[in-house]
Amino acid sequence: MTQPQLTPLAQKLPSTVPFVGPETQERARGSVFSARLGANESSFGPSPLVIAAMQAAASDTWMYGDPENYDLRSALSRAYGTPMENIVVGEGIDGLLGYLVRLFISDGDAVVTSAGAYPTFNYHVAGFGGVVHAVPYRDDHEDPAALIAKAIEVGAKLIYFANPDNPMGTHHSAETVLEMIAKVPSDCLLILDEAYVELAPEGTAPTFDPNTPNVIRMRTFSKAYGMAGARVGHAIGPVDLITAFGKIRNHFGMSRIGQAGALAAIADTAYLEDIRGKVAAARGRISQIAADNGLSIIPSATNFVAVDCGQDGDFARRVLAELIARDLFVRMPFVAPQDRCIRVSCGTPSQMDQLAAALPEALIAARSS
Repeated sequence: MTQPQLTPLAQKLPSTVPFVGPETQERARGSVFSARLGANESSFGPSPLVIAAMQAAASDTWMYGDPENYDLRSALSRAYGTPMENIVVGEGIDGLLGYLVRLFISDGDAVVTSAGAYPTFNYHVAGFGGVVHAVPYRDDHEDPAALIAKAIEVGAKLIYFANPDNPMGTHHSAETVLEMIAKVPSDCLLILDEAYVELAPEGTAPTFDPNTPNVIRMRTFSKAYGMAGARVGHAIGPVDLITAFGKIRNHFGMSRIGQAGALAAIADTAYLEDIRGKVAAARGRISQIAADNGLSIIPSATNFVAVDCGQDGDFARRVLAELIARDLFVRMPFVAPQDRCIRVSCGTPSQMDQLAAALPEALIAARSS
């Protein structure tokens, strides 16, 4: 019996996803994790005002969300002092990356990223036939100079650069980012992923004209705002580029509930400031737990901390497995030498207590094996 055939490109792609979710692992284990500290979600949750707004919107969920995301774009425009025409809303940064790659990348087109950086970008590039060129980290930071040099060398159409970075949590100053933007080739676009920027030190986010032709910045409500499950992200860029998203985006991709929650989140600045304090306290606690066990951490500007396990990737993977066996969901960088670390999301005091109890046992077990 015959059936429609996948495209040649689709036939070559692996049947995989960038991350194995905690739910998948729980099904395999036959039990749920007691502490979910691997996906960089906010264990502190969204603002009570966000929850109330989403609950109120639930009764209207029989209607599609506004395909123009007008109210949300208006609120973002006021918050940033940026014209609405420079803002597009999408299904998290992941969704926006998919749209952007679709707009620019076809078979054989080159893109540049860092080896071991956020893999969802690479996933989208592969899906449209692009070719990924990766440069190594430098001192556990993404390397702006190397990214630019590689882009010039391969004639890249896109450069992916996260500031702060995932999976290491490091960051560059606004001045460094502006220097990078100035060096982007005229026929190339820099994707500035700022998913964690609300949690970074002052002076991390650069100020530049949103109509700067060779850069688009992306932000999300998933991290500091605690709305990962709602899938709400936005991008800021030149008007002609932002307008181009309308050619291919899912115009009804945003739910009314997510739109309402994001509107409430923008307005609750006091809650965001409280979350910054809680994340900073949790980073300090993870650092102390690591030190208590003879380990060091990579200073973080995000809501997670990379803990250096002090040996190679194989040892770190054993530590990771032992933590999972003790009901703690954590992840780790994929590529050496960053894979010497495990990556722990900032959590509540109770979750940090669980980490403090489990890590010594995990280290002993990893060393004995």
